[in-house]
Amino acid sequence: MGHVPGHDQPFLGPTLRLHHQSETAAEVSNALDEAISVHWHGLVVPGDVDGGPHQLVQPGQTWSPVLPIDQPPATVWYHSHTHGMTARQVQMGLAGVLHLTDGQDDARGLPTDYGVDDLTLVLQDRRFDQEGRMSYELSMPDQMMGFLGDTMLVNGQVGATAVVPKGVVRLRLLNGSNARIYTLTLSDGRPMHLVGADASLLDRPVVLDELTLAPGERYEVLVDFGDGRNLSLLSGQNINEGMMGGMMGGRRPSGPPFEVLPFTVDPAAPVRMTRIPDSLGGSRPNMDASNAAGRHITLDMAMGPGMMMRGAGNRFSINGQAFDMSKINFSTQVGQVEKWTVSANMMMHPFHVHGVMFQVLSENGQAPAPQNTGWKDTILINGQADILMRFTRPATEALPYMFHCHILEHEDGGMMGQFSVVA
Repeated sequence: MGHVPGHDQPFLGPTLRLHHQSETAAEVSNALDEAISVHWHGLVVPGDVDGGPHQLVQPGQTWSPVLPIDQPPATVWYHSHTHGMTARQVQMGLAGVLHLTDGQDDARGLPTDYGVDDLTLVLQDRRFDQEGRMSYELSMPDQMMGFLGDTMLVNGQVGATAVVPKGVVRLRLLNGSNARIYTLTLSDGRPMHLVGADASLLDRPVVLDELTLAPGERYEVLVDFGDGRNLSLLSGQNINEGMMGGMMGGRRPSGPPFEVLPFTVDPAAPVRMTRIPDSLGGSRPNMDASNAAGRHITLDMAMGPGMMMRGAGNRFSINGQAFDMSKINFSTQVGQVEKWTVSANMMMHPFHVHGVMFQVLSENGQAPAPQNTGWKDTILINGQADILMRFTRPATEALPYMFHCHILEHEDGGMMGQFSVVA
């Protein structure tokens, strides 16, 4: 690449704050020497402005979509979605964060002072060569499991510390990693208060001791630093690393937790929020599934002794078919409600659907995990999950929506499909 990849800066891009009900004009000019795209991950917008692999911005070109945004306040993001190159382009920095806001968070008791008590945290793992340059050399395990780095980056920084006030702080957590699944805890065992899922705020906070964060997922949590003590955000080891031995058992790998981000309390910093709110004014989905059309989705990895020898395009598939840019896997209609039963073999796969918010009905036949009771657009499939969605935006066969694994090496390798929504 001729330039250091990023949006308006080297590596990553600015956090953009948009009204949750607005027409927003974007302008994407490509100064790199290869084609890119910009997908608005979490925005429920029509297929013709969704920014998937059919909407490439060639070198020297400018793409100027108008995004008709009409959805709840949430933390969403944007990243390149160029077929076969998504993993490398996101790895090298083509991503950023969007805040959808209605301006009412102060009334909700939610911190809103950006960078002070409202922290946007993009979690990514990377590798660096001997000269300190980011390295994306894929081994065979990297291709099968997805890329796992040995160095934590938060907002593109290595070794950063977050300085926070002696009060309640909001953490907007985004897993922007290619493949790593984080199991987040606080070092002194204090709780995290979940206030938002991928696509909306909740109705009330949910107290969690641990939060699983898969690639593509976003969660908003409140942490009370009112006692003035410093602490760290920790993660367990990547829970897919036990894949070959654990298969679908969800076995956790061994190894101590590692530090994601230390927090230092500044007693001189102004404190705006001192208590966790009881009510948030958001919502949880409670859709009617009685007339939903059913659909079965299997996220497939080639099994057996020949799995490592297969071409990358044949290792990964959905319902037995590797992604084909020229093939629409199915079509549905605006207003249609569908229940998808999504299952994964061999390992856990974060599953993302473009153009919708969905309700998690069940996970492995049980009630969904507490963190999955809000509106979602990405879910970690550990076995099987039932999700319910209503299509509200159109997408043509020429510019369809994607559904795929968000382990980016799997997506690039064929674990993706596409569908149209007829108005």
